Amino acid sequence: MLSTTIHENKAALRGNPSYVWRFGQDRRLALVAAHVPLAEKRILDIGCGLGMYVGRFREFSADVWGVDVEFDRVKIGSRSLPNLAVARGEDLPFADDSFDVVFLHEVLEHVEDDAQTVREACRVVRPGGHVVMYVPNRLYFFETHGFYLGKKFVFRLLPFINWFPDPIRRILVPHVRAYLTADLRRLWSGLPANWQHHGYVFPGFDNVAARSPQLGGALRRVCYLAERTPLKVFGLSHFLVVQKTGAV
Repeated sequence: MLSTTIHENKAALRGNPSYVWRFGQDRRLALVAAHVPLAEKRILDIGCGLGMYVGRFREFSADVWGVDVEFDRVKIGSRSLPNLAVARGEDLPFADDSFDVVFLHEVLEHVEDDAQTVREACRVVRPGGHVVMYVPNRLYFFETHGFYLGKKFVFRLLPFINWFPDPIRRILVPHVRAYLTADLRRLWSGLPANWQHHGYVFPGFDNVAARSPQLGGALRRVCYLAERTPLKVFGLSHFLVVQKTGAV
């Protein structure tokens, strides 16, 4: 029972890495490739987990690196991938201006210090290079990371929890952040960088599509159309592309 509780608490704090590459990841990678040059670029994935995106980025470039705070994940990923290391996003073991692209996929909400992690991402990317981020949207209808009832962690979707005032949300979801656009603006304030693209993405609906391809397809069509309307602000995640303009 104790080991199960420890595993649940770690999953709550760190999130679960992707074990299977599915439609949702394909779509997110395609969005990155549409906004940022990847061919022959030096790429860093912060919070790489088992290295799923590292492996796919290697289809564009051989010079791809990944770091994660969890030793076990890096150990497993390193069995099939090079250039993985254990490191915190707040303290990256790389020199200034080392990468062309720095990628954070649903990671910022889990780190201890999100402002320092953003600063580090900006530090290690070269001027003219890009930091690309997917982070949870505070306006999405569900909290996807589970919630706490007292000390008990419940891994279920809970509607509208992110719309609650901060003091209430922090009681139910103390383990993970969700962001408004204003929150992201504050994180990047004062850094030598320009926002090149800010959009929203709805889910891949992979589990729904596996059970019912027709329903999954319908949800994708409706929601992906909504991404091109004002309803996009209710998407699952922010998609942010930032270009560095000078030294940190």
